[in-house]
Amino acid sequence: MAKDMFSFLKRIIEGRRSIRLYLSRDVPQETILRITDASRWAPSAHNAQPWRFVIIFDPSVKRRLAEAMASDWLKDLEGDGVPAEEAKRLAEESIKRFSEAPVLIVAAITMREMHKYPDRRRQKSEHLMATQSLAAAIQNILLAAHAEGLGACWFCAPLFCQETVRRILKMPRDIEPQALITIGYPAESPRPPPRKPLKEIAFKDYWGKSL
Repeated sequence: MAKDMFSFLKRIIEGRRSIRLYLSRDVPQETILRITDASRWAPSAHNAQPWRFVIIFDPSVKRRLAEAMASDWLKDLEGDGVPAEEAKRLAEESIKRFSEAPVLIVAAITMREMHKYPDRRRQKSEHLMATQSLAAAIQNILLAAHAEGLGACWFCAPLFCQETVRRILKMPRDIEPQALITIGYPAESPRPPPRKPLKEIAFKDYWGKSL
């Protein structure tokens, strides 16, 4: 039984891909809710479950969010010295990618139930713990989407325009946008990306000792 469970889980983990192209086909809301519900079972620091999600189905909301985020990015690109035409092309691609995805999930954290410390060092660590907790929840969503026959892709774009995302989605001030997940029926089947071998990323007993 345990071996069968591991084999099934391994297929889900290894079969998942970052899908950026989707069919023009609606995803049932109940399917998205099942996928998002998987996030609740991720581990979290203090069991605070600091993750929060805004699931966007409305095309007009997707468009407003995509355009506002792209506008911020365009300013950053221009500030970085990217040629105007190239910056415009990248911003337009971003709008298309996010506005045309069947479903968007904006993932955020809240520090409401995390521990509070008077010093910056520990408070910074506490914030990182909330972020790590959200990352585990996002991985659950990605795996659940794949198990449902859907594709998904995790983007960190909201980190660079948190105020804009808050404004468009009417989020409270204490909600911190961290990521954006696109979900839909895949219109592509990417090949597996290269993965580092285990011996390159894991060591025995102490750093540098081979397994």
